[in-house]
Amino acid sequence: MKQLLTLFFAFNLSLLTAQADEGMWTLYNLPNAVYETMKQENYELPYGALYQGDDAVKNCVVNFGGYCSGVVVSPNGLVFTNHHCGFEAIRSHSTVEHDYMLNGFVAKSYEEELPNERLFVSFMVEQKDVTAYLDSLGLNKLIEDQRAQFVDSIENVMQKDIRKQDSTLRVEIKPFYEGNAYYLTTYRDYNDVRLVFALPKSMGKFGGETDNWMWPRQTCDFSVFRIYVDPKTGGPAEYSKDNVPMKPKKWAPVSLQGYVPGSFSMTIGYPGSTNRYLSSYGIKERRDAENEPRYKTREVKQDIMIRHMRADEAVRIKYDSKYAQSSNYWKNSIGMNKCIDSIGLIQQKAAYEQKIRQWQDSTGYLKGQLDFQLLERLYAKQFKAVRALTYFTESFGRRSADELTRRAYRAHNGSIVKGDKEKPKKQYIEFKDNSDEWDEATDKEIMAAAMKFYREQVEEDYLPSFYQIVDRDFGGDYQKYIDYLYKKSQLIKNGKKIYINKKSFRKDPGVAYGESLNDVLYKLFDETAEVYDSIAIQERYLCAAKLRMEQDMPNYSDANFTMRLSYGQVGEYLLGGKPSGYYTTAESIVEKMKQGEAGTIDYEAEPIMKELLSKSDFGKYTDKTTGKLHLCFLSNNDITGGNSGSPMFNGKGELIGLAFDGNWDSLASDIFFDRQLARCIGVDIRYVLYMMESWGKADRLIQEINAQ
Repeated sequence: MKQLLTLFFAFNLSLLTAQADEGMWTLYNLPNAVYETMKQENYELPYGALYQGDDAVKNCVVNFGGYCSGVVVSPNGLVFTNHHCGFEAIRSHSTVEHDYMLNGFVAKSYEEELPNERLFVSFMVEQKDVTAYLDSLGLNKLIEDQRAQFVDSIENVMQKDIRKQDSTLRVEIKPFYEGNAYYLTTYRDYNDVRLVFALPKSMGKFGGETDNWMWPRQTCDFSVFRIYVDPKTGGPAEYSKDNVPMKPKKWAPVSLQGYVPGSFSMTIGYPGSTNRYLSSYGIKERRDAENEPRYKTREVKQDIMIRHMRADEAVRIKYDSKYAQSSNYWKNSIGMNKCIDSIGLIQQKAAYEQKIRQWQDSTGYLKGQLDFQLLERLYAKQFKAVRALTYFTESFGRRSADELTRRAYRAHNGSIVKGDKEKPKKQYIEFKDNSDEWDEATDKEIMAAAMKFYREQVEEDYLPSFYQIVDRDFGGDYQKYIDYLYKKSQLIKNGKKIYINKKSFRKDPGVAYGESLNDVLYKLFDETAEVYDSIAIQERYLCAAKLRMEQDMPNYSDANFTMRLSYGQVGEYLLGGKPSGYYTTAESIVEKMKQGEAGTIDYEAEPIMKELLSKSDFGKYTDKTTGKLHLCFLSNNDITGGNSGSPMFNGKGELIGLAFDGNWDSLASDIFFDRQLARCIGVDIRYVLYMMESWGKADRLIQEINAQ
């Protein structure tokens, strides 16, 4: 009992001390208490400058592509984001002859800027609370599995209404506070976004997986794009050679003045997902049924991928982006589990839940509704299925799968059916030649390894029926089975019409393979769905109880890829008992480049990069306090995935950097923010501009940005 109380008080104290800087705050209703704290920490702009009016800070921040953040930095629509956010756009333009991933890219004129299919940026126009409105329409009278469908239907009606007023707008209704509140957000999307500048990958991803999630960092993680608009209206338009650069109402002023320890730092961006209201039972499931299967499966597949990439430049170009996406959360999952255990997070959360129980007993709030014992039983009931589902999606999921598996899924989902709807026998599917995106030998080996590993990890109940074929017809040899699929299945033949209502379709071995995957996927979905709604209700009650118990304190909602603000200060932390330092210098990257010359692949860079960063004078980009060129720096801003590319502002609302990573010691921050350890790693804007000027010779862009 004494140990439990000690854990509880330690956890509660950490909540109180972290309150000042912890938080992913919505801008339109930023609590006054938060704003007052920001002012005490040297934020200088008035309250309304964040959200209200054309000159509001929010108006220069963008949702980049639906997965990252970015910031407009010039009167001609230039956008800064991270190199890893622009990774796929850069890769898609690369060939062995013109390898922009390897060699970088610099557009010398507007005409040379490269359009990108399916890439967009979104500006948030407005946000408001519609909880009471939805309640008035009957939301809270619905059972759990009807709520999402109901909200979607209301969103569709609102979308039609707003399009009548302005065809360039769209709306989203998303749940906040575990579904205890709903906000309506209005966006304006721009679909003509062109690549302007990218460093070679050696610098944009310097340190690779060796340094990912680590400090100190020297990565020059940025890329530059430009928004183009209709020349007549100045508004959004699909790509056209006649479109012109955007003239934004607001762009971020870029500062060369730097920072010192304790300087105010603010990020505004689109954090993807956090689960800080999650119960102790949910955290245990996250650790054991999601994170562990994820990193174990990805490790098997990534080892094969990187071996093929290093053996063939064409393969490297095809898989660069896939490998980067996979490895990022492979390492994140490992680090999160380490942090969960090292700080005893599950025990801490359980102790906090005990406080809520005691408060509930004394107040009667949600009595008969919030039931901790029921919540524990529900998580236990679905654990096996959730664990198997993670192994399944990591092995055979649509996003992580090989090309044949992706096509096998699509053959069954109806989305690509062509032909006359009135004549079923003439309906067909057809796959275009996308050989520039994948390699057969690489995919085959990954596919075989995934099949074998999945079988070793899950119970017999969760094995697709194709495993029986492998055993019966191919002697358990996965590679022979896969060779057979590639040889016999029509799915892998580009440009061939495959008629879906002929007997031969169901007999196709690739189609049968996809059907066996779907059977198990639906089984897993059914098993988890049995208790999913009940868990969601209990987690919502738990969040509501916390909010009511702490109603005198400002509370923010978990991230859900809507615009959020976080604030704090530039500063170091204790790393292995020693001060980490709060910035890195050009000298430090030169030392790592020497390791690259000695064979450490992740530290290899072009000789010109070492030359440029070995100078003794970096001119106007030199920090006035230290006399050094700062590369990356630390702040205690609260970030997560999706914040990549988020602008880091000083107290005057000037751009000082771009957020690109968190630190290894706080990878549990998605479920618990530790003020002592949690740090945001940003690339210094002076490093960005120095590389644009010295390596890229991008004088036209430097002048356009006009940093002061």
